[in-house]
Amino acid sequence: MKRAISPTTLRNVKGKTMQSALRMTTKVLPGNKIEIEMEILEAEIGDSVDVIVILPEKADTKKRSVLDIIEQSRSRHSSRTVEDIDKQLQEERSSWDS
Repeated sequence: MKRAISPTTLRNVKGKTMQSALRMTTKVLPGNKIEIEMEILEAEIGDSVDVIVILPEKADTKKRSVLDIIEQSRSRHSSRTVEDIDKQLQEERSSWDS
């Protein structure tokens, strides 16, 4: 789906024409291609144009190995020993009986 906004002519502070611009939203097509229709601009076949593609922000989906996750967890709690953890678990279990 393409949604075009009419071309905009940019002007500097003195009112002089600077550059025409077009903002358009389109979908990425198979083969990682995009299509831009230039019929409403003053461009002609063979003209060079600049295209800027802004990708949507996506959540960081970097996959980590289980070993990396365990190592990160250990580095956060490196001062805790097995005995400390066992003691904490025993205290927690004892509180259930109360």
